[in-house]
Amino acid sequence: MAAKEVDAIFSLADTNKDGKLDYAEFCRLLESTAEQCQIAALERLEADAKLKRQNFGNELDSPPKSLASTAVTVPQPPHKTEPDITLKKDSRSSSRPSSARSRRSSLSNAITMAASNTKSVKLAEPTSIQDWHHTCMKGSFFLEEDGGITSLQYRLTVPQTATVYLTIRPLNLSQRLEKPSSWMSVDTAVFVVSGKDTKEDSTLVCFTESRDKEKCCWKGELSAGTYCLLPFTTSCRLRKRTRKSVSKPVTLVNRTDTGELDLTRDFRGALSDIFEVIDLDGNGLLSLEEYNFFELRTSGENCDEEAWAVCKENFDTRKNQLSRQGFMELNLMEASERGGDPTDLWVTLEAMGYNRNLEMVEACPFLIDVYCEEGQCTLQPVSLESGHRILNTALQRSITARSEVKTLRGQENVLLYTYRGEHRISTVIANKTNQKVTVHVNNEQSKNCSSSRGMSVFAVEVPARTKMVCQHVLPINEHQEWTYSCVESIIPCQ
Repeated sequence: MAAKEVDAIFSLADTNKDGKLDYAEFCRLLESTAEQCQIAALERLEADAKLKRQNFGNELDSPPKSLASTAVTVPQPPHKTEPDITLKKDSRSSSRPSSARSRRSSLSNAITMAASNTKSVKLAEPTSIQDWHHTCMKGSFFLEEDGGITSLQYRLTVPQTATVYLTIRPLNLSQRLEKPSSWMSVDTAVFVVSGKDTKEDSTLVCFTESRDKEKCCWKGELSAGTYCLLPFTTSCRLRKRTRKSVSKPVTLVNRTDTGELDLTRDFRGALSDIFEVIDLDGNGLLSLEEYNFFELRTSGENCDEEAWAVCKENFDTRKNQLSRQGFMELNLMEASERGGDPTDLWVTLEAMGYNRNLEMVEACPFLIDVYCEEGQCTLQPVSLESGHRILNTALQRSITARSEVKTLRGQENVLLYTYRGEHRISTVIANKTNQKVTVHVNNEQSKNCSSSRGMSVFAVEVPARTKMVCQHVLPINEHQEWTYSCVESIIPCQ
C-alpha cells in the first residue's frame, strides 16, 4: 500500500485523533470492515444463486443465509431435478433459448381455465351422507428447510367392498369466522394406493380430483382390503417465504407476581393450536402414538413407555392420555427446567411451522374424512415421510393416465404429458432416450398463474429413461379466469 493509503485508513480508525491506534479502535475497524465484506459477498452470492435458480429448478424467496446455502436450489419433491450442471457463458445473460433453437425443439401449450366460481360442482356430497359410517383424521403439511414438504401417511382398512366418499380440506384453527386461518387457500389432495410399500408394487387406485369449495373429493367403490392414503399439496401456495427479521420476538415465558414462571397468553394460544393439530383423532386427548408423532417432528426422538408413564404421573391425563391442560403443564416444565430460556421452545415452534411472531406460516393443517356406505372403515396414521417415493410414483401415474401427450419438436423420444384438472394443471416430462436431457420451461405468457417451481422461467434435467414431474400450476386468484401458456424447449448438450 502507498503511504497515503495507510494514512487514510489510519485516520478513519483513529477516532480520538491522538495519532495512535489503540485496541478498541482497531477492533471497531476490524468489525466494520468484516461486516462490509460480508454484505458485499452475500450480494454477489445472492445474485449468483438467483441466476442458477433461473437456469435450474425452483426459486425460493429467501436469500442465502450463509456460504453453505449458496448451492443451486434443489427442487422440492416430487421434482427430483439434479442441480449438478450449470449453463455455459453463452446462455448466462438470458434464461431464454435463442429463437432458432426454440423453433427447432420447442413445444407450446396454451389452456384457458374459467374462474372457480363459474364452475358447477361435478361431485356433490351424497344426500344420505349422515347415514354412512364416518371416520376422520387430522394431519399437517410441514415445510422443510430445503423447500420439501413432510406429511403423515395413513392406512385405510375397508372390511368389505363398499361405496366410499373421501375428502380432504385445510383445517381452520381460527376462532373468528370472519378471519379464517391464513393457510385455508392451500390446495390439498389425497392419493389412494394399494400394494406393498415399494414403487414397483404400489398401484394407484384413485385420487381426490373434484372440488367442493375448499374440499377436494372422490367418490367410488373400493374393494375390501388395506390402502395407503398419501396427502399431497402442489407447493404453489405453501412454500418458503423471505423470513422477515424480528427485532423482538414474541415473549413466550414471563414471571408472575410471586416470581414463578408462567406461559404467556400468546404462547398458550399457539400451544392450543398445536394441540389441535397433533390430536389426530379429535377426541381432545393425546395418546402415546399421537404424542410420538409430535416428538418425532420437533426433536426427532421417540417417547418410550417409561417416559410416558412419568408424563402421566406428573401432568393432567384422562383415560391414560394427555389432556390439553397437561400439554400446557409439560411445556411449562420444560421452560422452568431451563430457567425461562425460550431457545428450546422456539425450536419446537419453528418445527411446527411458526415464525418468531407466533404465526403459522410454514405449515398447513388438514382434515381427512372417509364416509363408507357399507361397513365401518378404519383410518390410522402410520408414518411421517418427506418426498415419499410411492407418492411421487402415484402422482406421475395420475398425470400420465389422464393427459394429452405431445413430443418435443426434434426429440420424438422426449414426451410431455399435460394434465388438466378442475383446479390445477400438472405436467410430466418422460425421457425415453439413453442420455439425460435438459428442458427449458417458459411460463412468461401465462396469466393469473402460480407455478410450484416458484418462478416463470426455469430448466429441468431429466435423467435417461425416467419420468419427472415438471411443474404444477394453480390460479393466483381463483375467482378470475386464468391462462396457462407454456413453451418447453430442449437445451442442446454443450
